[in-house]
Amino acid sequence: QVQLVESGGGLVQPGGSLRLSCAASGSIFSINGMGWYRQAPGKQRELVAAITRVGITNYADSVKGRFTISRDNAKKTVYLQMNSLEPEDTAVYYCKGSIASSSSNYVYYEYWGQGTQVTVSS
Repeated sequence: QVQLVESGGGLVQPGGSLRLSCAASGSIFSINGMGWYRQAPGKQRELVAAITRVGITNYADSVKGRFTISRDNAKKTVYLQMNSLEPEDTAVYYCKGSIASSSSNYVYYEYWGQGTQVTVSS
């Protein structure tokens, strides 16, 4: 079974920084695109940042210049460095990955992590 496990969330003051990690595990054959999404209370889940297998990135306008997505393919891990955090960044952050595994007969499926809470408040 493929699993994505996020870590690194927490409470931070406005202007502070956090680094989220998402590690994939299981009988993984290959990982294509990975991304971070977030969902605030009463709002729809939205894309924050995405990265391809070769490192091409894409960001939501609201986080450009403040957040940086990166990945370590050897560790099967994607990161989200969040700087200059604002109260509006408060949400549950989810990791998503397009992953092929032996259990999926090497077909790519999208998997989600369980989410990690980020709260920006003074």
